[in-house]
Amino acid sequence: MRKPFVAGNWKMHTVAAEAEALVAAIAEGAPKAGVDLAVCPPFVHLRSVAKTLEGTNVSVGAQNMHFEPKGAFTGEISAAMLLDAGCRCVILGHSERRHVFGESDGLVAHKMTAALSAGLRPILCVGETLDERESGQTMEVNERQIRAGLEGVRAEDMAAVTIAYEPVWAIGTGKTATPDQAQEAHAAIRGVLADLFGDDIAAATRILYGGSVKPENAAEIFSRPDVDGGLIGGASLKADSFLAIAKAAL
Repeated sequence: MRKPFVAGNWKMHTVAAEAEALVAAIAEGAPKAGVDLAVCPPFVHLRSVAKTLEGTNVSVGAQNMHFEPKGAFTGEISAAMLLDAGCRCVILGHSERRHVFGESDGLVAHKMTAALSAGLRPILCVGETLDERESGQTMEVNERQIRAGLEGVRAEDMAAVTIAYEPVWAIGTGKTATPDQAQEAHAAIRGVLADLFGDDIAAATRILYGGSVKPENAAEIFSRPDVDGGLIGGASLKADSFLAIAKAAL
């Protein structure tokens, strides 16, 4: 009942020519049905990537946004700017934003409601550090980030929300949660969603796994019942690996 979703987070990679070549190759090889796909390039490439993807089944997302609609916020990007550039979704609360740039749960919540109000489809990222996992706090951290991030989000808005479980210790490290670890975390997250919004909304909400997903491990991870696809980092920077992961979600 939940259509798989695979999104690529390019982070701070690619110059213009690289971005256009990459997205053209992804669009050419993308499955025509059965999985939703998105790419999230750096801000400076959004408009050109969106133009390249016109008429395809690959959508464009952003990696972050500010919660205010406009103002004196040097270096920031608003939801209206993202929509104008062709974006349909936006990653919010990524661990690099939380742990490198100091974004709080409350700030992420502001961004979530702003994105939804503007008509963007947010991907809310949650996940624990290695210390938190080793001290048995995985579920506690995920629950706190879910409840805080969805503060102010209405039940009727949840159809536009995707959750991404990204254990911090698995991002860019080559380490990956086992399929069973991913399933355990995803099932617990779905339980929190059920408590917040009821069983039907929890059952309909897509929860992605992110953290060193590769073509070699994607199918096994995606086979778990509560894993609905992936938020892909490094492997999304090569068309063949991203497409292989997308096909693994079918």
